[in-house]
This record gives sequence, structure tokens and C-alpha cells, in this order.
Amino acid sequence: MNNLMRLTGLSAMGASAFASMPAWAQEATTEAAPAATEAAAALVPYVYEKTVNNGDVAWMSIATVLVLLMTVPGLALFYGGLVRTKNMLSMLTQVFAISAVVCIIYVVYGYSLAFTYGGSMDTYVGGLSKMFLTGVDATTTVPTFTNGVWLPEYTFIAFQMTFAMITPALIVGAFAERIKFSSLLVFAILWVTFIYFPMAHMVWWWGGPDFLAEQQTLKLIAEAAGDTAGAEAAAANLAANGLIWNWGALDFAGGTVVHINAGVAGLVGCILLGKRVGYGKESMAPHSLTMTMIGGALLWVGWFGFNAGSNLESNSITSLAIINTFVATAGAGVSWMFAEWLLKGKPSLLGLVSGVVTGLVAVTPAAGFAGPMGALVLGLVAGVACFFFVAYVKNMFQLDDSLDVFGIHGLGGIIGAIATGIVVNPALGGAGIPDYTSVPGTLQVAAYDMGFMLTAQIKAVLFTIAFSGIGSFILFKLVDLVMGLRVKEEIEREGLDVAEHGERAYNM
Repeated sequence: MNNLMRLTGLSAMGASAFASMPAWAQEATTEAAPAATEAAAALVPYVYEKTVNNGDVAWMSIATVLVLLMTVPGLALFYGGLVRTKNMLSMLTQVFAISAVVCIIYVVYGYSLAFTYGGSMDTYVGGLSKMFLTGVDATTTVPTFTNGVWLPEYTFIAFQMTFAMITPALIVGAFAERIKFSSLLVFAILWVTFIYFPMAHMVWWWGGPDFLAEQQTLKLIAEAAGDTAGAEAAAANLAANGLIWNWGALDFAGGTVVHINAGVAGLVGCILLGKRVGYGKESMAPHSLTMTMIGGALLWVGWFGFNAGSNLESNSITSLAIINTFVATAGAGVSWMFAEWLLKGKPSLLGLVSGVVTGLVAVTPAAGFAGPMGALVLGLVAGVACFFFVAYVKNMFQLDDSLDVFGIHGLGGIIGAIATGIVVNPALGGAGIPDYTSVPGTLQVAAYDMGFMLTAQIKAVLFTIAFSGIGSFILFKLVDLVMGLRVKEEIEREGLDVAEHGERAYNM
């Protein structure tokens, strides 16, 4: 997904490095002998112009607003309709408040931690060089996925900010109706700081296509000149990316960063907080499936910004992400509905909407990599698998994951992330694996290796599960020790709306 910058004068560095080479080396580079020297000669010095396309800016502005629509009102209504009447307002408040708080955190230090160079810790997290958006103004730009095509940095910041806002908001559904509002806010602040921003950096931090072209060109120059140290320095720069990015794992729009990350955190939270009072004995049916359907529909609409916006440009890959977001979502919704119809006797609206969200989750990491038929199959598989987990496995383990955060986002994200390594295969209609270095300055399709891709995807999934699971456990425990996580039983029975917020969702 989103690339960010090593904003340096590397084009000038390429030219100066070439000019400072001895005459014999320049001749060897420009007159050409071996293939590597010819490639360097054709591209040295690598020079590009930063082109900002107004159409890209317009599309990304719309995509940003669509992702906000997913969160408020989409996710708020989706979750709010699923809880009991006495907790409707608290759920709306939790989602809305987390969104606002994280929005502020993001511009203060979150963007810097996620998308700047982190020095000795760069593999894992960024630095604080852009804290308070230092150095960012209306003239600064960031690269997209096409050589020479850039976006205003403010546009990229706003788009990525919406991802940071929705991810911790997703978690709250796992322990709905029983967490203290103050503790939830503290946990959300800690979680985005120590879990989300590092994950975003590890998965999405890289130099951008122009940086890779420059460094690959410098590497070819150095190799042609016999400059071992120069070649090694350029190779090190090419590898100065996030940990999971360097593994070769693909995540177009947030299968690991958003969905597995939030799903696992939610699972840990629901286990640590324990079951709701009366769980398994009292009715805890959703109070308004109408609200849930409206929220689910808004999620589907907003998800086009989430998935297609992650291309950062308005081009054919954007179109691919849009069609995939249609068909995978529909496939999962239909497969969940028919699985429930077959095994439970009746197709429910809740099941259909849950399946739709499952499809959106599953296609997220594959949105710009899969072909439409691959995306459809992915949705069909994810819908059935997540239905089985929610309907049977969750009950088997007596997990009170109130709104099925892990069953949909966690498991759906795992299925989608692993399957991305398969559906990207051009032989299956996929877009192929991007290659920016074999011909510097152009985007090529690399040879597909299923073994390598599946290994990379599985490593990314396992790392995300471990990082989010262990980190979230520590943060939940810390908050619990300092201020307590769960409301008192009498407050839970009364409902969080009145006890925590002094209001009711409905006054009739």
C-alpha cells in the first residue's frame, strides 16, 4: 500500500556520484560492456520530475472522506445496532471519541512514527522528525507507486490518518457493553502509539519508486566501477524499509495493519475483561438490526475509499481495487447467507451483513493484487469460514467477543492476507508482484514464486498475531492495574449509556 519517502536530494547525489568517479570509470559506465553497465549507462544519472496530478489529488481527497464515512457514522451505527438499547449511546460515543482522539495524536506524533526514517530502529518504527508535522507544508510531496508521480503530503497524511482512526475503533466491539470509557480512551492512546504506528511502519514504510530507481542506478554504477563500498551502501539503502515490507509480504490496504491487528487485540481484550453479566443466560440480541444494516451499507460504500484509495493514484489499479471490492464483498455475503440457511434453517439479515463485512475485510490486502475472479473466490471462502467460526467455534470456546471482532476482522484478515500470496499470481488473473529494480525507473512484474509468496504472507500474519497479541495483553494489563478496565456489575446491569455518559440513546 502506501509508500513514503526518503525525502533527500538523491537525484543530485546520483549525478554528483557519477561526476566524482574517475575518468576510466565514467567511460566504463557510459561506453558499456556488461549488461549491468549498459543498464547504468542508460539511466545515469537517474533524474525525475515530481509530477502532481490534480486528478489524483481529487480522487485521494474523496477516498479520505469515504474512509471517515466508514468510521462515523458507518462503524458507529453498525456496532451500535448490535448492542442492547441501554448501551447504544455508549457504543456511538466510544467510536466517535476514539476517532477524534486518534486524529489529534496522528498529527502530533503518529504520522512521524509511522512514515519517517527511524534511524537504528527504522526496521520497526519511524522517528520524531515530523512531530507536530514539522517540515510539512502545502509544497511538500510524497511518492505514489508510479515513478515521477507524487501527492501533496497533506493529502497522504489525511488519508493515512483515517486508517489510524478506524483501527482502534474496530477493537471496541470485542468487549462491548462492559468497559470503562476512561480506561478505553487510555488504552486506545497507548495502543495506537505502541502497536498501530509500528505496524504501519513495518508493513508500509519504503522509499518509493524513484528512491529505488536512484539507489539501484547508483549500485550499478558502483559495480561497474569496481566500487564495492559504494555498491554495498546502495544495497543497504535499497533494504532500508520496514521489516515486513522487506520480507516481500503484500498488504494493499491493511489486512495486517488494520484487521488482524485489531482482531487479535479485540480477542485479547474480550478474554481479559471476561464475559458480560448474564452471558449465555439472558437475551443479548441486537436492539436494532435496522441500524446495523445501515451501518454495514455505509461500511461497504466507504470501503471503496479504503481499498481503492490505497493505490494513491487514479488509474487502472484503482479500477481493479474497486471491482474487487464489489465482487469479494458480494461473494462473502452470499456464501455466509447460504451457509447459515443450510445449517441454521433460515437466512438472517445479521448473517448477510456480517458476511458482507467479512468480504470487505478479506479482500483488503488483495484489493489491488487479485483479479476479479480471484477476489470472488476469496470472498466465497472467507464468508463460509468466518460464519463457521462465529456460529460454532466461538461458542465452543465460550468467547464473549460481543460483536465478533476476531471472527470477522481477525480471521477474515488472516484468510485474506495469506490468500493474497496466491491470487496475485498473473496466471490466476492477478496483477503480479511489483518489481521496481530490474529496470530502474519503470514498474515491471516480477516472476511469481508461490513458495516464496506464501512464506512471506504467513510470516507477516504470524508476526502480526504475536506483536498485536503480546503488546495488547501488556497494555490491557497496565491499564487494568492503574485504573481498572471493567465497570462495576451494577453499572453494567443498568447500562453504560446512563451510568457512563448521563444520557440515553432513546427517550420515549
